[in-house]
Amino acid sequence: MRHIVSVLVDNEFGVLSRVAGLFSGRGFNIESLCVAETIDPKVSRMTIVTTGDDQIIEQITKHLNKLINVIKVSDLTAEDHIERELAMIKVNVGEKDRAEILSIIDIFRAKVVDVSPKTYTIEMTGDGEKVNAIIELLKPFGIKEIARTGKIALARSQKTK
Repeated sequence: MRHIVSVLVDNEFGVLSRVAGLFSGRGFNIESLCVAETIDPKVSRMTIVTTGDDQIIEQITKHLNKLINVIKVSDLTAEDHIERELAMIKVNVGEKDRAEILSIIDIFRAKVVDVSPKTYTIEMTGDGEKVNAIIELLKPFGIKEIARTGKIALARSQKTK
């Protein structure tokens, strides 16, 4: 099963390497990894997507919590959370295809961020399925390049009654 693990860490040299080393040293795969500082520049959030059963995820969580620079570990998979992914897609555009490509972009609420005589570069945010769907629709036009962030996620706030 796929899990999204959110890890708050000290924003210091070598922390990313230690976390990645923990995964590789124990034979766990990281499907995607996004890291950026939080509102506090001394703290970074790592969003790690990995696969494994509950026992493996529990083992990963325990090992992460043992690392000195780790502040908090949360498996967001079981929690109510929001997740997004960013993709930039460079697609070929011919004269006759421009309107159709722009229509697809509009349907997905994406936007064109760069234009050349032969290509559009499209920025798209959404869940993984939405990103995959626009990629599938754009494939027939000829995708030149794709860059994806992987998932980022936050737990939803508690709702008050």
